[in-house]
Amino acid sequence: MKKRSKRILTFYTDQQVCFDNIETASFSKSPLKPYLLMQRIKKKGLTGAFRMQSHFQPFTKTDFELAHTETYVHNVFNGEGNHRSNSLPWSKNLVHSVGYTNASLYEAKKYALLHPQTVCFAPVSGMHHAQPERGSGFCTFSGQVISAIKLYEEFGVSGAYFDLDGHFGNSIEDSRWFNPAINLAIPKGCNVNPTGTNESYVESFQKGLAHVGEHIKAGKIHYVVFAHGADSHEDDDIGGGCDTKHWLQCAQLFSEWVNAISAEIGKPLPVTLALFGGYRSDNYEAVLDLHLKSLLTCSRIICENPQCETLVIPKKACPREDWMTYKVA
Repeated sequence: MKKRSKRILTFYTDQQVCFDNIETASFSKSPLKPYLLMQRIKKKGLTGAFRMQSHFQPFTKTDFELAHTETYVHNVFNGEGNHRSNSLPWSKNLVHSVGYTNASLYEAKKYALLHPQTVCFAPVSGMHHAQPERGSGFCTFSGQVISAIKLYEEFGVSGAYFDLDGHFGNSIEDSRWFNPAINLAIPKGCNVNPTGTNESYVESFQKGLAHVGEHIKAGKIHYVVFAHGADSHEDDDIGGGCDTKHWLQCAQLFSEWVNAISAEIGKPLPVTLALFGGYRSDNYEAVLDLHLKSLLTCSRIICENPQCETLVIPKKACPREDWMTYKVA
């Protein structure tokens, strides 16, 4: 079996970032997150684990209409009607950025499908709550649904999602009536959102891995996407009850599962990584570091990249001397 590339191919351009009003007027920093994470990677000296791909085209209105009504797409592009249903401050910069954000996920998935020895990464969030007729939960358009349908129409392939976000990724399920192609592009039961706290959260995730694994071995699933949603962490402002140890355990289990499944089917399983939620008003860098820890775990195990880094994640109301440190090794 062909060995994996050591570096994660990352589909990122500054054009997929909204800088207007997000820092000052938005509870969610998701439209800024791709840029902030890229800066965090540079600051930590971890650029060697990633390879950048910045040249790709944004989605058009026609692309968005695969998962959304023409009226809603028009409203977002023109600042009319329910354009604020995503709970984000509207701007032309936001409209411009979502074209690239959603395209980033599609391009990463497509490259991973065509070059399965390369793990791909779309540093994106703000997708998995968007519904056909409106935005929701800081999500404007469903890049999950759009990219899955496009890949199904182009290559006849089906995919699965593993979504660690603390809030159920309803976008896929809510789109099944609007565009029935999603039922083939992401079959029911293949949108895995673990529930519970700590041990039960991990157990729920393992059940999802086992279920999707059977579909892969049966030839019914052809690629997977792992979204490192950080708002299932116990210190998140609107999140769940999973501590750092158990949250990171999911990245390790996923990575080991990818290697095991790849060995069983005799070829690299196409893998795409994404971000999704995470909210900390007291220290947003803690959210970024959770994402980064998870990414490095995938890099170390799937890509066999030995690069490690100690990152510090603060407990919400504790002094510095009580911060928890976990080494990705």
